[in-house]
Amino acid sequence: MAPEEPADLEIRQNSAENRYEAWLGGRLAGSAFYRLDRDRTVFTHTEVEPEFEGRGVGGALARGALESTRDAGRRVVPLCPFIGSYIARHQEFLDLVVPESRHRVRPG
Repeated sequence: MAPEEPADLEIRQNSAENRYEAWLGGRLAGSAFYRLDRDRTVFTHTEVEPEFEGRGVGGALARGALESTRDAGRRVVPLCPFIGSYIARHQEFLDLVVPESRHRVRPG
């Protein structure tokens, strides 16, 4: 069972740093790094600060990043294993993945 995300968790896109950020209690709790390639968002790495692990931060970060990507009309290349496994568990995001990268979507 996935942990429930904290009510005061905020997901922000930091375009200057090419990352989505999870903020909790005024502190940076995690980041999902990406690069843009034409109409694609290539997710390269996701990390959650150790003191915030197990609190639903990673899942909320992945969901927020993928929803933002969808809203922007972009496709996804999940080089990051965490993003790939998140999509595998949340099939509502599978349509975002470019066909040649579907092999990267597998349970973690």
